Amino acid sequence: MTQEKWGLLRNKLLKAIGKNNYTTWIEPLEFQELQDGVAVFSVPTNFMGNYVSQNFADLILYEMNTAGESVQRLAFRVAANSPVRPSNDVATAPARLQEAQTQTLSATANDALESLQAAPLDSRFTFDSFVVGKPNELAHAAARRVSEGGPVTFNPLVLYGGVGLGKTHLMHAIAWELKTKHPELNVLYLSAEQFMYRFVQALRERRMMDFKHLFRSVDVLMVDDVQFIAGKDSTQEEFFHTFNALVDQNKQIIISADRAPGEIKDLEDRVKSRLQCGLVVDLHPTDYELRLGILQTKVQQYSRTYPDVTIVDGVLEFLAHRISTNVRVLEGALTRLFAFASLVGREIDMELTQDCLADVLRASERKITVEEIQRKVSEYYNIRLSDIIGPKRLRSYARPRQVAMYLCKQLTSRSLPEIGRRFGGRDHTTVMHGVKRIEELKTTDGQIAEDVEMLRRALEA
Repeated sequence: MTQEKWGLLRNKLLKAIGKNNYTTWIEPLEFQELQDGVAVFSVPTNFMGNYVSQNFADLILYEMNTAGESVQRLAFRVAANSPVRPSNDVATAPARLQEAQTQTLSATANDALESLQAAPLDSRFTFDSFVVGKPNELAHAAARRVSEGGPVTFNPLVLYGGVGLGKTHLMHAIAWELKTKHPELNVLYLSAEQFMYRFVQALRERRMMDFKHLFRSVDVLMVDDVQFIAGKDSTQEEFFHTFNALVDQNKQIIISADRAPGEIKDLEDRVKSRLQCGLVVDLHPTDYELRLGILQTKVQQYSRTYPDVTIVDGVLEFLAHRISTNVRVLEGALTRLFAFASLVGREIDMELTQDCLADVLRASERKITVEEIQRKVSEYYNIRLSDIIGPKRLRSYARPRQVAMYLCKQLTSRSLPEIGRRFGGRDHTTVMHGVKRIEELKTTDGQIAEDVEMLRRALEA
């Protein structure tokens, strides 16, 4: 096949796919050779070769075979690794491609970039308003380090944890800090859903070069809730290539997810591997002290909004103890209390709290199981679970067994006979004796009292 014949075929392709697609995807192709049924083309980038292969290969094959050439498949080589034909028309194709990319980017991509930069950041979510405790101190320290905007020390930074533990708060705080200290940096924060939407939109409008240029021109890319791209193969592939391109340029990437990368179902192994190559930090469930600290901080804020509302001692401690599953629920409960107390003109006491938050308190009651208590007690005393349930009567096993029985009686709704059955088929009188014995020891043995309290807190956390 001659270059002249390829020139005629390009004119047919121009009519078939339109000027924009032709200029972006077909014009930069350089025909190299036809050998053994394989037509070889030189392309500026691997991505262009892959895109042409997926979207226009059938049409090119049809036109070539219609023109009398026997072509079975197409092959693409990156231009830098293959000889370039010295024709003026083709030799300038990469330059014209760059010019076309720049022109098409100026309108659509710049508008998209501006809209993504303006994606709403919550002004409440700053480092100053983030309450630090043992469960989140490592995540906070890592976020602080990244927000300094210095040399990239770990890439990516992955923050993961359950709902309402502060992942999004830290993401917003990093973005605010970078925008304040380094306004020259292009910081892009968006959710995984927004990333996917932009990708699908670019495919639909055939503006993939705009999309790729947009996401490769940022200095800091922040993607929230990355688990939502799991199972979306094309989006994952583009995310992978974007990730690689930014890492190669030493640009910072910050990711959040609801679980560790290795535990996200339907996430491709190569994406998991990339996410795990940086610093992966777990935000643990809040403990009592951290929840109390969050409530105290919120009370200071609400006192300015509701100056006439007072809150009696013990209410915050009660809320921190009872609502342990979710910080958002905890904050929402406090908001409801202040609003209700302001409307009815009462102080926030225990009676008002229990009446106003009856549904929240009911929903927040954690169901502790006998099996969970047995496991926690065996870990605490460093003995095997089978020894707690088994028949051994050695003191080193009998006392932890009695502690476990006592906690089962206090923290679950199980009857004594049912608890006995869960402890190796013991009689309910044995359970009763164990519970009574621990109650006695709590008043005389400080170590037992401390053990029981520590275990109760761990189980209710």
